Amino acid sequence: MDYRKHFAEFDDVTYLDAATQGPLPLASARAAKEALEWKKLPHRIPDTAYFELPDRIRAAIASIIHADPDDVALTTGASAGFAAVAAGIEWKLGDEILVARGEFPAHFATWQPYERAGKVRLRVIDPADRFICADDYIANITPATRLVTASFVRFDNGAQLDARRVADSCHAAGALFLLDASQCAGALPIDVNALGADFIVSSGYKWLLGPYGTGFFWARRDWSDQLPTGPVYWQSLEGANKFHGLPLDGLRVRPGARRWDTPETANFTNHAAFEASLKLIASVGAENIYTHAAELTQVVIERLPMDRCVLASPRERERRGQFVCVAARAAEKTVELHQKLKTEKIVVCLREGVLRISPHIYNTERDILRLISVLSV
Repeated sequence: MDYRKHFAEFDDVTYLDAATQGPLPLASARAAKEALEWKKLPHRIPDTAYFELPDRIRAAIASIIHADPDDVALTTGASAGFAAVAAGIEWKLGDEILVARGEFPAHFATWQPYERAGKVRLRVIDPADRFICADDYIANITPATRLVTASFVRFDNGAQLDARRVADSCHAAGALFLLDASQCAGALPIDVNALGADFIVSSGYKWLLGPYGTGFFWARRDWSDQLPTGPVYWQSLEGANKFHGLPLDGLRVRPGARRWDTPETANFTNHAAFEASLKLIASVGAENIYTHAAELTQVVIERLPMDRCVLASPRERERRGQFVCVAARAAEKTVELHQKLKTEKIVVCLREGVLRISPHIYNTERDILRLISVLSV
């Protein structure tokens, strides 16, 4: 099926960078424009909009990740989920957090202040092989390990983690497992129960094709009930939807994860557009998106000019997410290749000394062959 019709014309640009920013579908752009009319003429905003819009998005995300909607909080990105976990756990002297070297900066920015404050020890582990895998985490879990924080698909090389094995080992040792799904949510089938993580964080503006400043946080119900709530967004209170008689006495937070919703949850322009994007993702299906992207990246691997380039992602499909990274045979040549692609209007991302090639449903094999032709000359 041709999904290009759902997106703006890229003209002569070949866009292969969904891992940085997924382009907004046309229907989402229209929804954002319509939402602006609400703000321009606020007397048209119905009271129900403040609750029904975010609840529809919550339900849409829950459907994509096979979760209960009440266990999903709407955020502006993955960092809000990290912060909720960090602030909510009662850390004990000697607690240790495991993180792999080279992880996305949010995995370090969240925990380093806690380490400096003497609340935790952040232990950075190295992979035994080229790419981090479940065995690396499992081998480093000790009685002191309180939490393991890891990406489901790594941003810097596309390596996919066997999350279930890590989760099981964490729980056997009495530790928690936080999984970052920013580089795969929407483009890789996710079932929160099958993965076994305690917490999942994700941005919404990459593979979910939402506006910048969208995301979600999922917490296992027993943990969302245990974590201290602290200050909460008022719309997460029971009875908050009764605009004409807001509850002021005996305030109670609604069960589940919505207590961590980012104010203002009914962000019309962002969330109206996000809802339209999620509808498109759901209609295509994460399994189909993954298959499409994986087939295109397989073409990259098969056609890669090995006299000039090297594969910088796992070769085995089961160890790799839905995108692929490559590099030149010399580090300085990789930067030159990136510039060459930019000159030819082929957009990929330069990250950690590699070229990250991340196609989505709007890309075709023709886009990949155009990329290969430039890499080969």
